[in-house]
Amino acid sequence: MTDMQQSPLQQVEYWLRTPQENENLEFKEAKNSIDFSRLLEYCVAIGNEGGGSLVLGMTDKLPRSIVGTKAIPNTVKTSEQVRERTGFRVDIKEIMHPDGRIVEVCIPSRPRGSAFHLDGRYLMRSGSQLVPMSEDRLRSIFDEGKPNWLEQSIEVPMSAQEVIDSLDTQSFFELLKEPFPTHASAIISRLTSDRLILQRGSSYSMTRLCGILLARRLADFPDLKRKAARVVVYQGNSKLKTKLDQIGEMGYAVGFARLVHFVVSQLPQNEIITDAIRQDFKMVPSVIVRELIANALVHQDFSIDGSSVMIEVYDNRLEFSSPGRPLVETNHFIDSDRSRNERLAELMRRLGICEKKGSGIDKVVYHSELLQLPAPRFDEGVDRTNVLVFGPKPFEGMDRDDRIRATYQHAALKRVMDEYMTNQSLRDRFKLPAAKSATVSQIIAATLEAGLIKADKSVGDSQRLRRYLPYWA
Repeated sequence: MTDMQQSPLQQVEYWLRTPQENENLEFKEAKNSIDFSRLLEYCVAIGNEGGGSLVLGMTDKLPRSIVGTKAIPNTVKTSEQVRERTGFRVDIKEIMHPDGRIVEVCIPSRPRGSAFHLDGRYLMRSGSQLVPMSEDRLRSIFDEGKPNWLEQSIEVPMSAQEVIDSLDTQSFFELLKEPFPTHASAIISRLTSDRLILQRGSSYSMTRLCGILLARRLADFPDLKRKAARVVVYQGNSKLKTKLDQIGEMGYAVGFARLVHFVVSQLPQNEIITDAIRQDFKMVPSVIVRELIANALVHQDFSIDGSSVMIEVYDNRLEFSSPGRPLVETNHFIDSDRSRNERLAELMRRLGICEKKGSGIDKVVYHSELLQLPAPRFDEGVDRTNVLVFGPKPFEGMDRDDRIRATYQHAALKRVMDEYMTNQSLRDRFKLPAAKSATVSQIIAATLEAGLIKADKSVGDSQRLRRYLPYWA
């Protein structure tokens, strides 16, 4: 939206410097007109993302310029037509700039607990596309204002001692790096101050968040036992023969290190010979296992009954799945930081289990590249989010999809590090010599054709200087 402290011309100067579009800001040249149905779709989508502006008469690419627009000649009439079709009012402003007429469509945010729709279609923005909202996203919107599943109490009144006996409070203070209190009252006071337990007269009620993090035994709580992580180990590369099926016992925080250690202990060994020295390595490094377990636990949809985080170990790969479809497009896992369970994520960060927002998947991709592993795969399933990581595979053994996926992730990782992908950086990622430059150029061309990356136009067309960005940059 236009800053009330800025004049219209100052606002235009700000737009010219804006690095890129986002969920709340869209630029369209629309030199002569804009299709009314398309205008309605953008109003609905931007409103569902919190409101913002659709700006006509400016280019969407950098360096941004003013081209002027003849669209929406009657701003009052068009505003009324939008209200009639969508049920909400937009404010349409004209800015007469020396370089051309600009039109700003100011779109309000959807009300809390509801979403805008157009003829029954709930739309949102994904990169430069308008897409239907997922059932997951709609459910989370309609649940706004309702009690959060994790914040609700486990309806069993407990004494102070029963609270302490049911929780691993010692591990809680160790994770906080604080001395363990010598008196029970201090433990209860700390849990109360963090809103993990609630006092009800002379007794206490425990929130589900408290239990899911700190329980000695999740099975002691009917609300929580189905949320325990499950580890299944298979023989071979399929589900035909199960070697082990284990369900976690402890809360996510107090049992996290044990869960990571258990999964890593089940991974196959891989033998690598470097400089004539034979070394044994686990199929996937523990840092990747740790980050993906934390990611699956934190971002799951707790409102889906009878479903939990699952970790499946095969001879050639490791699969993580969590209840709920992703809140963002899977291609944006590297650059996005949207959290489904913010309070859970914040506490997991305080307890040293998660790092800063959005850094987990970056770290997974970084370490996959460091060890020349195939790129991880992020999939959206039916009410589940799946992540697959693969054991070592030589470049020659990677298929076309493996190579394109790795190229896109390399470009995205470079972008979030404020760098660019080049032929050389991609050769380094695949551990290929300079003689393979032509092969790498073919992979880059295939990824360009797939629409996952784009060339950086700011350095011209020089082959030697050519560098690349993810499609959304």
